[in-house]
Amino acid sequence: MAKTSYPRERIKILLLEGIHPAAVSLFREHGYHQIELISKALSEEELLKKIKQVHVLGIRSKTKLTPAVFSQAEKLLAAGCFCIGVNQVNLPHAMSRGVAVFNSPFSNTRSVAELVIASCIMLMRRIPEKNKATHEGRWLKDSKGCFEVRGKTLGIVGYGHIGSQVSVLAESLGMNVIFYDTEPKLSLGNAHACKQMNELLSRADIITLHVPGGETTRNMVNESFLKKMKQGSVLINLSRGEVMDVNAVAKAISNKHLGGLAADVFPLEPEGAGDTFYSPLQHLENVLLTPHIGGSTMEAQENIGLDVAGKLIHYLETGNSMGSVSVPQLNLPVQYDAHRILHIHKNIPGVMSKVNSIMNKNKANILGQYLQTNTDIGYVATDIDKKTSASILSELKKCNETIRVRTVY
Repeated sequence: MAKTSYPRERIKILLLEGIHPAAVSLFREHGYHQIELISKALSEEELLKKIKQVHVLGIRSKTKLTPAVFSQAEKLLAAGCFCIGVNQVNLPHAMSRGVAVFNSPFSNTRSVAELVIASCIMLMRRIPEKNKATHEGRWLKDSKGCFEVRGKTLGIVGYGHIGSQVSVLAESLGMNVIFYDTEPKLSLGNAHACKQMNELLSRADIITLHVPGGETTRNMVNESFLKKMKQGSVLINLSRGEVMDVNAVAKAISNKHLGGLAADVFPLEPEGAGDTFYSPLQHLENVLLTPHIGGSTMEAQENIGLDVAGKLIHYLETGNSMGSVSVPQLNLPVQYDAHRILHIHKNIPGVMSKVNSIMNKNKANILGQYLQTNTDIGYVATDIDKKTSASILSELKKCNETIRVRTVY
């Protein structure tokens, strides 16, 4: 285990929202033992009381990292979002404080893809209404309106990590796969790329959405979108709740234009488990509603735990920032016989000149230097000979442009 300049036993880690034990085990394997585990999300007020002495924070989707939290997080080096997105983090403030934020955008890909395929089969067989009837004591044994997925056309809107894996699974079931993406994507297997969204809408028996949130996709599935879908086709949304106009979808189901729906995400979702939930999509025929569980499998949570914890550990021990959404990404090699100085600074002209002037003034023998910037900040890692004066660090801290500076090794 490589020695770090800041002892591992003094690093305080706070993990919230029941993060998977695999993450805890990985931290402990690397010598981090000051770990506080809390099974629930914390409010801003609760987090402000704890954050001041924390070096590494782990959250999922419910805890909000606000400007107020970052202003109190004096020792915070990194934050891990043990989930796909980072909407719960104020990234501009994380960036301005030099806090590296990591997430795990792809670790639950398989879990989501499998639920999409399950939803295809359940809707085409009209399982939601037959399940309900059987529980109520009614025996709906008939084949009317029930179909195999083999030979049907699946339209995938968004051919990224999840969409492309759905494509492979669907084709193995004998489905014809078409897809549309705003960016050119290499098709897998026999999948066919549609040049226009309208082509996909008019051809697909089942449409599954795998698009990001934001203004470009908000209410993408609206009355116009739905009218272009085939009569009796079904819709699956395991992407973002805001991409569907739920009232328009409910109307399309009620008037039988839409043959079924599986929705795992909603424009407004409850804060916690057990809270009351309401949607216009409730109590409609052949509708499968689930509480945002697309990636909620034990395998996915373990993969996310290992992925994010691994990124945090690499950042702590080497300065490697690959996968960060707030700090410019540097892929740094392990260095065994040098000091490594990590400097996060405002990205304005002349900063690197100042940094290297300080190195030159202290007669530092630079063994390697790595720089990456974005529009707001720069991140430079400088490996120097171990004989170099320790005053370099204090001088770098005094630079007006410095946001954060630390050493490893």
